Amino acid sequence: MTAAEESGTYDAIIVGGGHNGLVAAAYLARSGRSVLVLERLDHTGGAAVSTRPFAGVDARLSRYSYLVSLLPRKILQDLGLDVRLSTRTISSYTPTERGGRPTGLLVGGGERRTREAFARLTGSDREYRAWQRFYDMTGRVARRVFPTLTGPLPTRDELRRTVDDEEAWRILFEEPLGVAVEECFADDLVRGVVLTDALIGTFADAHEPSLAQNRCFLYHVIGGGTGAWDVPVGGMGALTDALAGAARAAGAVIATGHEVVRVDTDGRTAEVTHRSVDGEGVVGARHVLVNASPRELARLTGDTPPPPAEGAQLKVNMLLERLPGLRDSSVDPREAFAGTFHIAEGYGQLATAHAQAAAGEPPAAPPSEIYCHSLTDPTILGPDLAARGFQTLTLFGLHTPARLFERDNEGVREELLKATLAQLDAHLAEPLAGCLATDADGRPCLEARSPLDLERDLGLPGGNIFHRELSWPYAQEGTGRWGVETRHANVLLCGAGAVRGGGVSGVPGHNAAMAVLEAGEV
Repeated sequence: MTAAEESGTYDAIIVGGGHNGLVAAAYLARSGRSVLVLERLDHTGGAAVSTRPFAGVDARLSRYSYLVSLLPRKILQDLGLDVRLSTRTISSYTPTERGGRPTGLLVGGGERRTREAFARLTGSDREYRAWQRFYDMTGRVARRVFPTLTGPLPTRDELRRTVDDEEAWRILFEEPLGVAVEECFADDLVRGVVLTDALIGTFADAHEPSLAQNRCFLYHVIGGGTGAWDVPVGGMGALTDALAGAARAAGAVIATGHEVVRVDTDGRTAEVTHRSVDGEGVVGARHVLVNASPRELARLTGDTPPPPAEGAQLKVNMLLERLPGLRDSSVDPREAFAGTFHIAEGYGQLATAHAQAAAGEPPAAPPSEIYCHSLTDPTILGPDLAARGFQTLTLFGLHTPARLFERDNEGVREELLKATLAQLDAHLAEPLAGCLATDADGRPCLEARSPLDLERDLGLPGGNIFHRELSWPYAQEGTGRWGVETRHANVLLCGAGAVRGGGVSGVPGHNAAMAVLEAGEV
C-alpha cells in the first residue's frame, strides 16, 4: 500500500509539494488536521530547489528561484524553521561607458560610497537625492503594505488608507511607472536600474496601460517591509527541505511520485484521483489545496481554463573557476557580482529590447541581471571548489517572452544566450568563456532555460514564474476573503497564481491554510 493510500480520507489534501504547498501542509498539520501532500516529481520543492546540474561537480545551485524577499518572518517563526537568510552588502552594480571610458554605478557599501558613485557617474548629487527620495517613498509603502499580505484581503480603499500617502499611491497604483521614473530621474542608466524591478518575469513597457509593470515593481520593493533581497544560506533547497521537515514533523504525509489527475467535489467533500508507479488511486478529503497554476486547477476540476499565461525570462546557471575582471577597474569583481549586476539595462536599452521582442524578434542587446550566490554563501560549494576560488553565477534575462521560442526553442535559446553573454563580455576585462569551469565530461558548466523549458520541467504555464499576471494585493471581484478561494467552496488555490502570490513567499500557502482553519472544521 502506498503512502497516499494509508488513509481513506484526510482533512486536507495538498496537490503539489512546492514551497507554498509545504507551508500550507505544515500549518494545517500543526493545527491538528490530517494532511496528505501529493507531488508529481520524485522530490518536493517545486521551483525552489537546489540541484547539482553539472555532472561530477560538487556545486549545489538554486536552479530556478534564487533570492528571498517576500517570505514573512511570521511564517518562519510560526513553523519554527531553522532557515538563515544572509544580507547582501552590495545592492547592485551597473557597468556602462561614458566619454569612451568604462565606468558604472555601484549601489551599496554605505551611504557615502553610494553618493560618491552617483556623483562620479552623473556629475552631481541630483540623481542621488532623487534616488533617496524615491526609495524613501517605496520604503514607507513597504512597511505599511507588507504586513497586510498574511491577513484577509483589504479592499482597495482600505489599502489606500493603509498606504496613507497620495503621491505614493498615484505613482505605484494609478499611473504607469514610467511616468514617475521619467519625472524623478534624468540619467538614462539610473532610470533603467529603477525600472528593472518592474520587469522581472513580466513582459511590459514602462508605460504599459495595464500597469502590469507596476504590480511587478510593487512586489519587488515591499518584501520584508524593506524591499531587501536576501540569500538563502545553503541554497533555496535548504528552505524547502526545512518546510518539508516541519510538515512531516507535524504529522503530514508527503507522497512524492504521485501525480494528481482529477479532483471531484460537491463543495463539502472531495475525491482526488492520482497516479503513481503502483497504479491509480483515489483519496478523499474535506478540503483540497492546489499548489499549481490556475490553468492546472481548471484542468483538474474540469472548469473553464483562464486566459493563457506567458513567461518572459531566460534563466542561466554557471559555475566559474574564478570571477572575471572588469573593464571598470575601480570596482572589485567580488563586490560587483555580490549584488545584482545589471547588463544592457539602461532605460533606452530596455525600451528598445521590449519593442524588438514585441515585434517578434529576439532583442539584439538582451537585458539581464546576474548575481553570485557563493560570494555571500560559499556553503553551496564543495570544500575543494570553495578552496580553489570557484564561484557561481546566476543570470536572469528580461524581455524574452515565450512567443519568441515557439518556432525553434533550442535555436532561439542559443541565439539569445550568445547575445546575452556578448553584452556581459563587453564590460569584462576577459571573456567569460575563459572563466567557466568544466564538468566531468569536459563540458562548460553552463545551462540555460527558456520559458518553454520551464513549462516542460516545472509545469509553469507558458513558463510564467508567477503562473499568471501578478495581482494587486487588495480585494477585487471574485477574489474572496483570502485571495485563494475558487468557485468550489472546499477547493483552494495555494500557489503563485493566488492573489498576493508570486515569488518565494509562502504567502499563498499561509493564506490557504488560514482559510481552512477559519472554516472551523475538524
